[in-house]
Amino acid sequence: MTVPYGTPDAPRIAVRGEAHLEVDPEIARLGITIASRGKDRRTALDDLTRRNAHALDLLKSYGDAVERLETGSFSITPELKEHGRGERVHAHHGRVHITAELTDFTALGELTTRLADQELTTVDGPWWALRRDSPAHREARQQAVREAVQRAKEYAEALGTTLTALLELADIGAENPEPRFVGKAARARSMAYEADTAATPLDLEPQRQHVHAQVDARFTMAPPRL
Repeated sequence: MTVPYGTPDAPRIAVRGEAHLEVDPEIARLGITIASRGKDRRTALDDLTRRNAHALDLLKSYGDAVERLETGSFSITPELKEHGRGERVHAHHGRVHITAELTDFTALGELTTRLADQELTTVDGPWWALRRDSPAHREARQQAVREAVQRAKEYAEALGTTLTALLELADIGAENPEPRFVGKAARARSMAYEADTAATPLDLEPQRQHVHAQVDARFTMAPPRL
């Protein structure tokens, strides 16, 4: 039978170890929304298809800098006239959403600006993050364990004794999950430029990421002389 609080011959120490790291992000995400408008459904759809293809070609031209590219929601919506009898369609609106994940931050400012320079295109981001398998998570967990062991040793030393065994080490799930969006994202909208004028690339500074790990540990120690 396990005694929850130890015995006089094997006193128990319960401690918590924590670690907090601040590291550079590993990925940046952009949300790109492309819109179109036409007097009929086909015109709106054809225009949206053309703009979507252009945006995808632009993203793919950056090669390995764009690690992941995904197309999300798509819609073609009729706009009804506000006045008049019956349901008469005034225009059609198209919309498609793309998510891009970049690992090369040197290309991020230029790509963001070029995307925002496209007609009827909205760019949201960047949102900075770490990978789920980032070494920073492992380092934080290891630091938390080392702190728990050190803290238990200090308690034992204060009693003039030493640790004898580890009873339990519990990961209590205190590490922050990978955020979908971190901090307040910059928002860039498409603007009109002359045909021979290139937009100046944005200067984007990566946002430092905070990693937190926490463990509970229980040890036994040699009986102290009190």
